[in-house]
Amino acid sequence: MPTATTGTPGPTARSRPLRVGVVGVGWGAHVQVPAFRAADGFDPVALCARTPERLSRVAERLGIADTSTDWRSFVRRDDLDVVSVATPTGLHREITLAALDAGKAVLCEKPLAGDPAEAREMVKAAAASGRPTGCCFENRWSADWLAVEETVRNGLLGRPYLARVSRSASYWHPSRRPLQSAWMYDRAQGGGYLAGMLVHDLDYLCTLLGPPEAVCAEVRSSEPERILPEGGELHVTADDTSALLMRMASGALAVLSVSTVGAHTDHVRIELFGADGTVVGDGTLRETRYAAGRADADGLAPLDPSQREPVAPGELPGGLAGVASRAMALMLEDWAPAFDGADTPAPTFADGLLSLAIIDAAHRSAAGAGWVAVTP
Repeated sequence: MPTATTGTPGPTARSRPLRVGVVGVGWGAHVQVPAFRAADGFDPVALCARTPERLSRVAERLGIADTSTDWRSFVRRDDLDVVSVATPTGLHREITLAALDAGKAVLCEKPLAGDPAEAREMVKAAAASGRPTGCCFENRWSADWLAVEETVRNGLLGRPYLARVSRSASYWHPSRRPLQSAWMYDRAQGGGYLAGMLVHDLDYLCTLLGPPEAVCAEVRSSEPERILPEGGELHVTADDTSALLMRMASGALAVLSVSTVGAHTDHVRIELFGADGTVVGDGTLRETRYAAGRADADGLAPLDPSQREPVAPGELPGGLAGVASRAMALMLEDWAPAFDGADTPAPTFADGLLSLAIIDAAHRSAAGAGWVAVTP
C-alpha cells in the first residue's frame, strides 16, 4: 500500500537553502511562499507573474524584491535551484517543460496539467531530466490526514470495503459574489472543482487504498452562464458538481461527490470502512474531526491530529491559507531529501497523472461511456 511518511525527515548534505523562484502570485503568494519559508531547506527568493502592478503589490507585501514578468527567462536563471509553478493549469505544461530543460528542479501545482496527454509528456520529461520533481498534493500532510494515514497503515481497516467522500461549498451559487477568476469557469484551462477540489481526495484515496481500476461518473455545470459585473455573460464549461463511483484495485468501492452550488454550505464527510475497523471524519473545509475504532472495540474514539510542525511555524499565515501552508511546508521537508539523491514520499508527477486519468475517465463516463477503465 502506498504511504506518506509521518516522521521527521533526516538531515541533508546541503550547505545552503535551495533558492526557489515562484511563478504565479495567487496561490503562490498566499500559500507557497509562506510554506517555503516555514520549511527547512528552502528560500523563496524571486517571483514571476504576468501583471506588473499586481506583481509589485504582492512582492512588496512579501518582502521579495527580485521579480520578473517574463517566465521564459525566469526559469533559465542560473541563480535559481527550484522553479515552483503556481499558475493557472493551462500554463503548467509549457512552464514545467522549459524549467526542466533548463536543469531546474520543478514543483508543480495540482492539477498537474490540462489533460492526461500533457501530464504524460511532463512525466517523461521529468524522468529524462534526472532532477527532483513533485506535484502539490499537500493535503496528504494536513494534521488530520497524517493521523488517518498512519492509522490505516498500521492496519486498522484490514481488508477495505468502502471509502466515501462528500464535499459541499457555496463558491458557485448564483448568490455568491464576486465571481472567481475567469479561468476557473473554463474546463480547457483546468477550471472546475473535480480538478480543483475533489482531486485531493482522489489522490489521498489512492495513497490509502491503491489505484482505481474503473470509474463511473456524472460531471456537470449547474449554471452554464454567469453575468459579469461589467456586463456581458461568461460561458461556463467547467464543473461545479460531480459524483464518482470507483472500483479500486484493492477490491474496495469508493464513492465521491463534490458540489459548490449549495447556498450557505460548507461541509466535509469522509468514511473509511474495512473488515477490521472504521474511520469517520465530519466537519467543514476549515476543520474536520476524525474518529476511528476497531471492529471489536466498543465504538469509535476521537483520532488526535498529527502534532508534527515545520521547522519555522511562525512563518505561517492564519486561516485556511495557513492550514494549506503548514501542510505544504511538511510536504516540502519530506521532498528535500530528493535533492541529495534519497527516496522521498513526496507526490510525484506520476501521482498527478493518475489523478488526471481518473478525472478524464469521469468526464468520458459522464458523456455516456458508462464504466471507464483508468489508464494513466
